[in-house]
Amino acid sequence: MVDRATAPAVIAFDLDGTLVDTAPDLLDTLDVVLDEAGAPRLAREDTRKMIGAGARALVQRGLDAAGIRLDKPEADQLYERFLEHYAAHIADSSAPFPGLIPALDALTAQGHVLAVCTNKLEYLSRLLLDRLGLTERFAVIAGADTFKVHKPDAGHLIGTIERAGGHVERAVMVGDSVTDVLTARNARVPVIVVPFGYTDTPAAELGGDVLIEHFDLLPQTVERLLSPAGWRAARA
Repeated sequence: MVDRATAPAVIAFDLDGTLVDTAPDLLDTLDVVLDEAGAPRLAREDTRKMIGAGARALVQRGLDAAGIRLDKPEADQLYERFLEHYAAHIADSSAPFPGLIPALDALTAQGHVLAVCTNKLEYLSRLLLDRLGLTERFAVIAGADTFKVHKPDAGHLIGTIERAGGHVERAVMVGDSVTDVLTARNARVPVIVVPFGYTDTPAAELGGDVLIEHFDLLPQTVERLLSPAGWRAARA
């Protein structure tokens, strides 16, 4: 059991659309597998909004939008093909969002522990962060398959925080989607929303505690939410 009195503050980040702009490589891979399934190419402004619930959901959403119906073995085979191709091209074009690295440096200097809580599979999350030189910045990288549950189940975020040595009363979630907001609400953790992710709902309408337009604002926003007044307001 984590002692909340001595636990460090844990800042848990979503990955796709929050830490890293992964859309180019994800959607290039989706194009490849849809081509192989005989589906027409879909517009990027449509497929970008399909990201966020994991690779299997992305493939299925792409098939549905293209009007392609596959039986389960065929769909499973296409999903495995997606994972194979994506792993080989995971950081061809993906890059951290502007301002991320200085913000992570500032949070670490403030004594906070950083973690990743994502619905991307753990091995793909680690592979991506390895390729971008970011892995060592995070005490924990928890993917969709790390625990028995995944976002928006509170257990995914709570498990991530506790594995990082923290407690929910000294934690903040940072994400870009309604899934991240629901996860934080379910865990009773304050949530900061960023607007550059992959959601068809405007970031201002996701229901986060704070919306920041740029990572330059992240360190000071985290400090405000971790203060006693900020913590109470987030749970009011």
